[in-house]
Amino acid sequence: MMSSEATLLSMEACRLCPRGCGVNRSAGERGFCRMGTQPVVVRAALHFWEEPCLSEGGGAGTVFFAGCSLGCVYCQNREISSAEFSETGRGRVMTSAELAETFLELEAQGANNIDLVTAGHFLPAVRDALIQAREKGLSLPVVYNTGGYERPETLRMLEGLVDIYLPDLKYLDPALSEKYSGCRDYAEWAKAALAEMVRQCGDAVFDDKGHMKRGVIVRHLVLPGQTGEAKRVLRYLHETYGNRIFISLLRQYTPMPGIEKLFPELGRAVAPEEYERAVSFAERIGIEKGFLQEEGAVGEGYIPDFSGKASGFPSKCTKEENHG
Repeated sequence: MMSSEATLLSMEACRLCPRGCGVNRSAGERGFCRMGTQPVVVRAALHFWEEPCLSEGGGAGTVFFAGCSLGCVYCQNREISSAEFSETGRGRVMTSAELAETFLELEAQGANNIDLVTAGHFLPAVRDALIQAREKGLSLPVVYNTGGYERPETLRMLEGLVDIYLPDLKYLDPALSEKYSGCRDYAEWAKAALAEMVRQCGDAVFDDKGHMKRGVIVRHLVLPGQTGEAKRVLRYLHETYGNRIFISLLRQYTPMPGIEKLFPELGRAVAPEEYERAVSFAERIGIEKGFLQEEGAVGEGYIPDFSGKASGFPSKCTKEENHG
């Protein structure tokens, strides 16, 4: 009988994420993420739009993976995360060895870290790639950038390979997570996953340039009309973890074309006063370690180019403009 870790890694009855589809991805079956077993990389490039401690200077060595186990209706990366993307044939399917070389190429380009964006549904191959890259000399911190909908037992397979966790905590309200992300159990899993992340990485460590080398940064995107939910999330994070974690309060919500037809309340940007109320609340309850996002960090100009014109694969890693 296979161990639980071996069962997860085999993907013969995939339960890598909380969806627990149980499909045999090794035999070509497709679950919620619509992906096979090999990583599909849409973009690998130096990226300057993460939190300053991750991207200032050389930029984050960001690797964007296709597909997603969450599928939020307002996703800014929906072009590559949606089920429809799997039918386009875009992106580059990589072996673990090729992915390891991509990490090493980004290091050679001067990246501050290796920033894995939505990699969970490819975890077995990504894990192998990280091991191979370390054996070949990769010395950068590895950032696991996720929507937060993760199984703790899956994350445990990354212990010792991931240095910085960068999860979202999108909602605590089951009705909101069901409406916007199709999973009523989001908060239950995200809380458990965050506890595992903090267990692994603990208190933050920085180098003399102010770059994070180890730690946890939790993002919360303020949604239109949801300042109350933002306050509940902030309170939970602070009461549970205090200043062990950094909290990144995002104001960058951008209405994707057509979203107002199905979700009228999401058809506008977050009003300045909504964001400021969330900021004032964070200050009032004593949150000290975190990041705020400047006004104007909204718009499709903040969405990376996934067209393939600047794919940034090995030997062609691109340097994006810093939009602040």
